[in-house]
Amino acid sequence: MIFFALVVVFISGFPVQRRLGNDERTRKSIEGESMVSTETRNEIEEHCGLVPTWIENLSEPASDHSWALVRDLEFGETELSAREKALIGVGVSAAIKCPYCSHFHKEEARMEDVTEVELEEAVNLASTTQYFSTVLHGSEVEMDGFVEETAEMIEYIEEQRVAAEAD
Repeated sequence: MIFFALVVVFISGFPVQRRLGNDERTRKSIEGESMVSTETRNEIEEHCGLVPTWIENLSEPASDHSWALVRDLEFGETELSAREKALIGVGVSAAIKCPYCSHFHKEEARMEDVTEVELEEAVNLASTTQYFSTVLHGSEVEMDGFVEETAEMIEYIEEQRVAAEAD
């Protein structure tokens, strides 16, 4: 999950619009000296309609590899639906306080017919996780004990569900 969260951050952590600046990568991008291979550029344009600046500005060999991560994990068919991925992205974006990520993943979620109420719920779930992480770390809860308690809770909840279904 952490890897996926990092990929999500990486995927959407940069603006799509070209930005002006004096650094070498931006200069190369503005002057048309792409850091992205022609094959990758064509694939990105076919999929997205343009090559976003955040891909343009990646140095080799990262640009081609980075697109493959986006293509395969974010846009590709995986065990998670596009809707689920977008909601995860919304929650992670809020938790890491990234305005670029938040914008990207909210738009992605809306494209997947996620409602505003569902967007709010994803953000609330992320904040709950962050809150309890702070509590657990601050209280220095012993991990092995936490794992045991969690297993007991899950077992109890599953038993209650089975009993409710039997009624």
